[in-house]
Order: sequence, then C-alpha cells, then structure tokens
Amino acid sequence: MTEHRFPASVASVRRAAAAVLGDLQAIDGALYASVAATPTPTLDRALRRLSHSADHSKISLAVAAGLALRPGRSRRAAVAGVGAIALASATANLFGKRMVRRRRPDRELARVIMARQVPMPESASFPSGHTASATAFATAVGVVLPPAAVPLGALAAAVGYSRVHTGVHYPGDVAAGAVLGFAAAAGSLAVGRARPGHHVVRAVVRRAAGRMRRPSSG
Repeated sequence: MTEHRFPASVASVRRAAAAVLGDLQAIDGALYASVAATPTPTLDRALRRLSHSADHSKISLAVAAGLALRPGRSRRAAVAGVGAIALASATANLFGKRMVRRRRPDRELARVIMARQVPMPESASFPSGHTASATAFATAVGVVLPPAAVPLGALAAAVGYSRVHTGVHYPGDVAAGAVLGFAAAAGSLAVGRARPGHHVVRAVVRRAAGRMRRPSSG
C-alpha cells in the first residue's frame, strides 16, 4: 500500500507547489502592472536617476569611500559594507540569475512610460542585483555603525523600488534581492570577525572595482 501511495503523494505536492507558484507569479505580475499604470510624473525622473546611479553599486561605494577616510568604526563599517556588496553581487549574478533564468518584464505590454525607463539589462530578472547589493551594504554598515542604519536602509529600499518603477524588475525579484542582501551582509560580517586585516580590505575593493567596470546586470 505504501509503495503505491508515495508517488501519488509526491505528485500531489508538486501540483500544489506549482499552483502556489503560479498564484505568486500572478500577484507579482499584477503588482508590476499596478506600478506601471500609476502616474507619478513628479517621481519619475528622480527614481530613474536613482536607479541609474545605483548601477555597479556606485552610490554605496561612494559612501564606503567616505567612511573609509575615518579610522575606527567608520572604516570597519566600510570594509564590511564593501565585502557585503562583493558577496551579494557574486551570489546574485553567478548563482541566482543562472539558476532561475526568469525573463525580464515586458515594458511595452505594461505600458511603462518612457520618462521612467532605464536601459533594460540583458541578464535574467531574478533576483534583483541592485537590491541585493544595496541591501547588503546598508545592513552590514548599519550593524557596525548603527547611526547609518536608517538612512542607508531607506536608500536601499528606494533603490529596490526604483527597479520596479523603471520597469526592469518584478516586485518578487526585488524581494528576493533584499533577502539575498541580508544573507550577504551576515556572511561579510562573519568573515570580517574571522579574518580581520588590510588584506581583506584590498581584496574586496579589487572585486568591487572589477564589478564597476562591467556592464550593468541589475
């Protein structure tokens, strides 16, 4: 009896999982379409510029450079933040996007207005690399330097939303990027505690600089 029931139960679980995934994708698409259909002329230009400025983590790296000028906790926060960016970016682009291979949204079908649009990346849509890196940086820096947590967290949230607003990501991609960013920050902080030293600083800065020279994979 058990041998006959087991395959049936597995098939039922798979059907249920597929149904749930389908419903979540439907919600994700509906949220994307809702954002696209909502006129926000005052915000369009600012969010487009923010989304573009976040390419290759330029904003976060600029903040890190400023923090690194001050010794002590500020410099440690910069190291942790840059390390988190490197880890988040590598994980999102080398694993997440290659494993899921979700197509980018159809901006023409959703009628995303031109005033919002930034160049559509050629990489897969899931997860959002911009969100992962911004969240990773904000979280890692905020743990080491608590006064920076709120402004950097707000900036990361704005970057994530800007990717939906400009039409290059679904909300689900952004949510997954945020989760990945939290995990990358935890990893960077753990590595920093285990391996302190200037060689770590040089390594993460080199990796981040390499990412900045490559095309955006958002």
